[in-house]
Amino acid sequence: MEFKIEKEVFLKALGQVQGIIEKKHTIPILANVHIDAGEGQITLTATDLEIGVRSTFQTQVIKEGKVTVSAKKLFEIIRELPDKEILFKSKENCWIEINCDKSIFNLVGLSSDEYPNFPEIKSDNLLKISSLILNEMIDKTIFSISNDETKYNLNGIFLKYDNLKLSMISTDGHRLSYSYTDISDEFKLFDKGLILPKKGIYELRKIINKENEHLKIGVVDNNFIIIDDNTILIMRLVDGEFPDYKRVIPEKCEKTSIFNKDEFYHALKRISVLSSEKTKGIKINFEKNKAILTSSNPDLGDAREEIDITYSGSEISIGFNSRYILDILQAIDENFIEFHLKDNLSPGMIEPEKNKKFISVIMPMRL
Repeated sequence: MEFKIEKEVFLKALGQVQGIIEKKHTIPILANVHIDAGEGQITLTATDLEIGVRSTFQTQVIKEGKVTVSAKKLFEIIRELPDKEILFKSKENCWIEINCDKSIFNLVGLSSDEYPNFPEIKSDNLLKISSLILNEMIDKTIFSISNDETKYNLNGIFLKYDNLKLSMISTDGHRLSYSYTDISDEFKLFDKGLILPKKGIYELRKIINKENEHLKIGVVDNNFIIIDDNTILIMRLVDGEFPDYKRVIPEKCEKTSIFNKDEFYHALKRISVLSSEKTKGIKINFEKNKAILTSSNPDLGDAREEIDITYSGSEISIGFNSRYILDILQAIDENFIEFHLKDNLSPGMIEPEKNKKFISVIMPMRL
């Protein structure tokens, strides 16, 4: 195998596979990237047996062939090379030689015969969706994914079609985020719902090309498939039942207030500096057209801040984890948000003032 390629192109290709590569090296070849050169292009493949990615890039192929080489070491070498054309070729016993300007590197590779097979995907069986909308839905739910590995059914985003809506839902037991888009009924194949793994979601965000209007998604043999331009991402679905999220979302909240999002966000940032390092708990007192934010830490001190809001309900005092609210506010791109409350023991609900396609529910704290 032998090909010439521009550094920028090669670096981009290798960058896409770094997050997928198996870091524990339980199976040595999974630490490698599979490189296939042929017909004027190279195809890079990486997998950890749960998630796989394959990308194709145009280049000058001198001699066709296949090889695998350490993805991490290859990326580190290419990143530090000068911005000039790179000559990549394989030699006997799977050794790799890299030439660029006055630099020469020789790396030990492994035979491509030992590399796991990447399934053949037919794009005819996939559905087209707006890449902008999919990326936006992920941004509005990814921060609520549980990090508790024992709750494997919460370690991802629930994707479900229902009544001409495609929804994404995530929860860690303390908060829940729900985002949807209006969609055609051809997405009925998702009507039973499926759980996309957390690692796969993070890799999906990396490969989405913001310049492409659409990408294709589908399910093949318990795998979720995404095709975006020259890249295919495949992720094994999470086995398990996702909680009934509809029971968590409050149907009616008697107390509704309207906040300027940026004022609320920065006030929370300031107040949380003196909150408990562990719980990040702050208290919000809702009074007529104002909210009083307070925090206290016996080792540091206390803080109080008042902001103007639109509110005419009865007075209520309630505690929340400030970090959870900050995550929600960062996901909203409107100037004003609505904060819905029932009482000081029930979950609060935050949504944009105008676009009601995003809701986040947050459990209160006893302070």
